[in-house]
Amino acid sequence: MTIRNYKATRFEGTLNQLVKDDLTVEEAIQIKINGSPYTVTMRTPGNMKELVRGLLYSEQIYQGQEEPQMQVEKVNDDGAVLVVDVIIDESLLGPGYLNERSILSVSSCGICGKRELEDLAVSGSPIPSKETIDITKVNDLFSKMEDHQKTFLKSGGSHASAAFNQSGALLTIMEDIGRHNAVDKVIGSLLLKEELGQALIILASGRLSYEIVTKTYMAGIPILASVSAPSSLAVDYASALGITLLAFCRGTNATVYSHPERIEKEKPFK
Repeated sequence: MTIRNYKATRFEGTLNQLVKDDLTVEEAIQIKINGSPYTVTMRTPGNMKELVRGLLYSEQIYQGQEEPQMQVEKVNDDGAVLVVDVIIDESLLGPGYLNERSILSVSSCGICGKRELEDLAVSGSPIPSKETIDITKVNDLFSKMEDHQKTFLKSGGSHASAAFNQSGALLTIMEDIGRHNAVDKVIGSLLLKEELGQALIILASGRLSYEIVTKTYMAGIPILASVSAPSSLAVDYASALGITLLAFCRGTNATVYSHPERIEKEKPFK
């Protein structure tokens, strides 16, 4: 269940009326690794496998090709998973596992579970992709994403992320109350469908932070775009990691902050 109905009183000037509002569900899920607690993150229930798979991949905890075994240990009355244990051969655990999250990670903050500033460091060779995208077509992609934002249409309280290929075809779209969770779900979905290598661009409905850029980099996706603003650190990392970062994508407008060589005008999708 991604939506719950709540009673409220709506005020318009001196007038008021009782209303029923649909709100996006926010609940905690505990992720264990090999029986040991790893992290607790807030998210919107649904697409548990995609969320866990994408989070482990983008955090450099497990980047193997085989889908790890996930054992559901606890669910709530609505059937939403509350505790899941991921079974992974210890020899396959990546460096991100050593940066174990020691506190709760809330849906609005992707880095608050990190223990040290050094845990934020991400480095590597810039993404080499030379594929380009027509700047005039980006708005069409956002329109496609919006058409599939069912939770947002009902509640107005969820974020979305979507991935598209070189032809402009929608590969996957996910919604969640957390910006980072929506991105993790998209990456996890692409991994589960074995389509990660087809993704040219990933869209986000909210502010672009450092961590969304690093998740995009770990997924090897060369272009990242949002309707909202980027942070300074997001632009710095996008520049260093070879990601074309577009922000303020509204209507026919967009601002390109890094690697503009991937942007072309009047270039139709293949």
